[in-house]
Amino acid sequence: MTEWTRTLEVDGPDRTQELAQRLGAQLRAGDLLVLTGELGAGKTTFTQGLARGLGVDRGVISPTFVLVRRHRGGPGRPDLVHVDAYRLASAAEVDDLDLEDTADASVTVVEWGAGKVEHLAGSRLEVVLERAVGAGALGSPGTDAGTAAPAPHAAGDPEEDDDAPEPRRITLTGVGPRWAGGPPAL
Repeated sequence: MTEWTRTLEVDGPDRTQELAQRLGAQLRAGDLLVLTGELGAGKTTFTQGLARGLGVDRGVISPTFVLVRRHRGGPGRPDLVHVDAYRLASAAEVDDLDLEDTADASVTVVEWGAGKVEHLAGSRLEVVLERAVGAGALGSPGTDAGTAAPAPHAAGDPEEDDDAPEPRRITLTGVGPRWAGGPPAL
């Protein structure tokens, strides 16, 4: 059911946010994005850029400890529902968050959601972020950011190493009818 895959390379957090901001400007209510990547790969940084593209006017931080944060979109833009599914073991636990109540009217972004949230929408945009250093390093043999076991969350912001100016690979995969027209212009 995959419609397309597009891989882009960026040179750090600022470029990650710029790319995500351009994508965020093209998103619409009902869109589901599933973010995958090791700690520090840029999932929250990517979401911050999406938020700017949606006109969110206040800071976006990781929902690590609260699991879900809702941010009001700009005028005429959908809200952003930002989810951290790291501590959730199954789709049933995701269902307990009642994301279905906001899914149609918002853009829903789920960090660590692969294998847990696909049932929430008929279409989704899968986003895999890989760092140039660390366990999922770009070009490292035998690494796969989509299947590697995540390191445990540490106290504080799990994306705190995300400010280092290093290359990132961002792979977007459109799944379902929403993305049948091909990748967004970025």
